[in-house]
Amino acid sequence: MIHPSYVDLMKVVNKGVEEGEEPVISSRYSVVMATAKRARQIIAGDEPMVKVKDKQKPLSIAVDEMNQDTLRILTDEEKEEIQTEATENE
Repeated sequence: MIHPSYVDLMKVVNKGVEEGEEPVISSRYSVVMATAKRARQIIAGDEPMVKVKDKQKPLSIAVDEMNQDTLRILTDEEKEEIQTEATENE
């Protein structure tokens, strides 16, 4: 069994969502895509946001980051807001 489970990771990511609002992630696919993207960033040279164990692989680091709530998945609205701000600052 994988620890933490997909359900546990989804709870961590969605913990700030109010009742009645759409969750940030609602499927295992979203968890897989987010952790894979972060693992690629770590491979490319980004610094891990958690303490790394000896010989820990990038995907395990990304899962730890998500589980410890240091990795944040943005909602579509937050992504649009960031893009708008970047465009305005240019």
